[in-house]
Amino acid sequence: MGLNSDIMKLAVPSILANVTVPLVGIVDMAVAGHLGDTGAASSAALIGGIAIGTMLFDLMYWVFGFLRVGTGGLAAQACGRLDIKEAASILLRALGLALLCALLLVAVQRLFLKGAFLFVDCSAETELLATRYILIRIWAAPATLSLMAFKGWFIGMQDGLSPMITDITVNAINAFMSIALASGLNWGPLSFEGMGFDGIALGTVIAQYSGLLCALILLWSRYRRTVFGKIRLRDISPVPENGFLSFFGMNLDLIIRSLCLIGIYIGFTVLSARHGDVLLATASLLMKLMMLFSYLIDGFAYAGEALTGKCIGERDPFSLHKTVSCVSMWSLVVTVFSVTVYSAATVPMVRAMTTDPEVIEMSANFAPWLIFMPVFGCMAFTWDGIYIGATQSGPLRNSMLLSMAVFFAAYFIYVAIAGGSSDPVSEGMTALHGLFLGYMAHLLVRALYLRIGFQRYVLSKASIF
Repeated sequence: MGLNSDIMKLAVPSILANVTVPLVGIVDMAVAGHLGDTGAASSAALIGGIAIGTMLFDLMYWVFGFLRVGTGGLAAQACGRLDIKEAASILLRALGLALLCALLLVAVQRLFLKGAFLFVDCSAETELLATRYILIRIWAAPATLSLMAFKGWFIGMQDGLSPMITDITVNAINAFMSIALASGLNWGPLSFEGMGFDGIALGTVIAQYSGLLCALILLWSRYRRTVFGKIRLRDISPVPENGFLSFFGMNLDLIIRSLCLIGIYIGFTVLSARHGDVLLATASLLMKLMMLFSYLIDGFAYAGEALTGKCIGERDPFSLHKTVSCVSMWSLVVTVFSVTVYSAATVPMVRAMTTDPEVIEMSANFAPWLIFMPVFGCMAFTWDGIYIGATQSGPLRNSMLLSMAVFFAAYFIYVAIAGGSSDPVSEGMTALHGLFLGYMAHLLVRALYLRIGFQRYVLSKASIF
């Protein structure tokens, strides 16, 4: 009962926070979709502009995912060893690195855009909208990357409440500000016409800095005595305890892993964009709905991450094995729930996000894929969390390299076999079926690879010998 309680204390706050993340994306797309009713641009183009803009931000930010992933695993192991000085050092190093990375992103934004649209094939209208979105939202980079470091550190310190409060703050403000700034307000003295499409991006910028302020307040209120009050600034080491070479080697592995995840996500969006704005909008909306499951299951992945790192810090292989079993059981519960929801509500959720009849009709053809996705994704996401807690970055990198290759191989093989139609609509539908097939295949490969290596890479790390 004690272990299940520990898991739920970490998982439930993460789930409550994580569920709001895709909901914000859904709100953004819904706002964009309904802006099409004003005639400023078509609903499909506006949704596509958000989809491409978001995809390119994922490309930038996921590269720096090590700020959360690496920080979380290292902090969890320091927490298990009761090494307060190292725990504080981990956070300060991560925040310093986050600010340097943010300055780099702001500096290269124009160059990045020029390079990105050499490869992203979409309509001129969608490209213009995506560019406007990016040039506004880029100014949130310092806050966004710092929040990654804070989230990883809080989770590593076995604290599920602080990242929940921070994430909900960010996402609630994001949803409200995006609607208010894009569509306007008419609340008595608070009257504002709205900025249209640009307001969606500006709402995100405001929300990110609000979240950073929230994280700093939580750090001060919860850790100024227990962590930072027990050490002096000169006691904090700028050098990782395992050395810079090992530290940067781990982060390089995690960057490669992130690039593979980005490659799959970009492949999904770019390959669907080749077949017109309607198919791009359909793929984007279904991907947002598909991510609802990953954010649910990530709650238990975060719990597995925190508890795995703690067990390794304590050198307790028995507790580690028990933790993995319990986390896996809870992940299966989430899978059953998600399959039920997707079976009943996929098309109604699409209708809630857009009024475009073509997008709604197209989405119904692909709804069955969402029913199968949780079955394939359950253990892939859970094992990711376990390996992150063990700071086993090499196997994580290798699993993603292999699964990315499987994603593209499955897609191109399927299209080669089932494609060839002269009808553009049929050809586009074949392509999207191939993309969903590739996505399911990559999840299966990830799960199998990490499961096979558990004893060698994770369990052995908790051994005393």
